[in-house]
Amino acid sequence: MKKLNVVFCGTPDFSLPTLELIHHHPNINIVGVISMPDRPSGRGHELKSPPVAEYAKTNKLPLYQVENINREDKILEELEGKNVDLILVLAFAQFLGSRILNMPKLGCFNIHTSILPKYRGAAPIQYSLLNGDTSTGVSIQRMVKEMDAGDLVHFFELPIAETETGGQLFIRLKFQAALSTNVLIDVILKNKLVYTKQDPNGVSFAPTLKKEDGLLNFKDSSTVKIQNQIRALDPWPGTYCFLNNQRLKVFEIEKLQRTLNPGETSIDFGHLAVGTLDGVIRLSSVQLEGKKICSDTELLNGLKNKGGEITLNP
Repeated sequence: MKKLNVVFCGTPDFSLPTLELIHHHPNINIVGVISMPDRPSGRGHELKSPPVAEYAKTNKLPLYQVENINREDKILEELEGKNVDLILVLAFAQFLGSRILNMPKLGCFNIHTSILPKYRGAAPIQYSLLNGDTSTGVSIQRMVKEMDAGDLVHFFELPIAETETGGQLFIRLKFQAALSTNVLIDVILKNKLVYTKQDPNGVSFAPTLKKEDGLLNFKDSSTVKIQNQIRALDPWPGTYCFLNNQRLKVFEIEKLQRTLNPGETSIDFGHLAVGTLDGVIRLSSVQLEGKKICSDTELLNGLKNKGGEITLNP
């Protein structure tokens, strides 16, 4: 069987299982890997390659590191001469223009971690948790100019555990993305691709998250909403409020059988408690800036020993 000439576009660690799968697939010939340029990293600000580029270098795959592939005429000309059958895209962080979209014989396919058309955009994993969804999955769609709007060729649904965090779901989905890509390749090789249009009435978006999205608003949020925010934004960007005007990261909460008004706080009984719209929660695992992660009781004892008033500013 003739091998498919494939170009892979990706950047972070999330893309690696899929890249490794196609690299070792017996019916795939990787003719190009496109990734973002090296960036300064660490205290010394030394240039560091993104994980996909590092993998390509280690395994001697043809690598192109560019800020915007659409502006690289020489690279595009080189790829056009490689008889590309298929382009696969996963967590690439660049939009593809018409020239590259039209390059492969079989098309460009994006592997996306939601059941499209739900959660188009950069942060579908986090938004599924923010909204308290009980399931998510992987969709593969043939790329068009509009973001994540192409016809679907494959999707796989998986349940979300009740206590699952963004980091845990990230791990499961990055390997499911590779397994789904394997299914896509098998379908292509058997010439059994079926295209399904996305339902425009089901479209929702998951835009890029910012650090500020981690600020907890106890006064205007339910307990479940606060819990979902903590789950979704673990490990990044994390959730926080302010204690004595210092940033206090919040990792875990517990429900308390007490009465406080929404936004009202209490430090009685060694608990850092705050009222929400529908109850009272304890900020049970926290980290004050410059300190280690600890329980609220340990934190309060340490602050009381220093004297002075303790004020939570949610």
